[in-house]
Amino acid sequence: MATPPVTERRRSHIISAQTLLILLPPSEGKSAPSRGSVVNLAKHSFPELSETRQTILSALVEVCQRDTGAAATALGLGPTQADEISRNARLADAPAAPARNVYTGVLYDALGLRNLEGAVARRASRSIVITSGLWGLLRPTDRIPAYRLGGGVSLPGVGALATRWRPALDAVVPALAGQGAIIDLRSTTYEAFWRPDPELARRTAKVRVLHEQNGKRTVISHHSKATKGHVVRAILESGESPRTPVDVAELLATLGWKAELTEPARPARPWTLDVVVDHVATR
Repeated sequence: MATPPVTERRRSHIISAQTLLILLPPSEGKSAPSRGSVVNLAKHSFPELSETRQTILSALVEVCQRDTGAAATALGLGPTQADEISRNARLADAPAAPARNVYTGVLYDALGLRNLEGAVARRASRSIVITSGLWGLLRPTDRIPAYRLGGGVSLPGVGALATRWRPALDAVVPALAGQGAIIDLRSTTYEAFWRPDPELARRTAKVRVLHEQNGKRTVISHHSKATKGHVVRAILESGESPRTPVDVAELLATLGWKAELTEPARPARPWTLDVVVDHVATR
């Protein structure tokens, strides 16, 4: 999709790219690094989360080393996924690589984080924050091993991951957005890790993808991931940083997307930004 130039009217509604926050879910699919140093939590972004990261990492490794049956039950894995448990048991010694290279799957393949270069890559590193059941929050440049831990898991010794992470993320996320827009592409599972307070909700656009065919619209889930990836890449490549959900909708329209914004029924809730497509992208 061609990216037309942003008008001067649009420029009057934006500020520097450092204020834009794009929240992504992790990917269940991961590419395991074949070499590299092991994970070093001290070098991760958001050092305030290090203690909780270490607690969850230790609990995950311990249950996978001690009892594969309990681990399979806790992680929701079947008998053909024993290799995932073995991988988790070796996380402390596993090679790590930047998260942008480890996360695969539909959204990340469409976004193409690992292929971004120059100013666009730097903008992605500043703006994108990935919510993770194991790491809490990640920048694309943070180095991680491949692992298996869904956000909906209740881990022995830790409890429900969302409950464990919520107070920690409440103390970290608000400062990340500055005065700019928050573009939230997380799934329902990861929304539970952090919800914007009323002030931040006014600047938050929760993105949905609707498929329109023969005048009828339906919400799509799995295949919406590719569209979300393409949308994020278009925003990054535009070089623009919207300040409000209205600015986000206007920017997407300028970039050639059909975007419709719905004000929340209650003031303390995020806005809903529907990206309407007549073709469901699968990659």
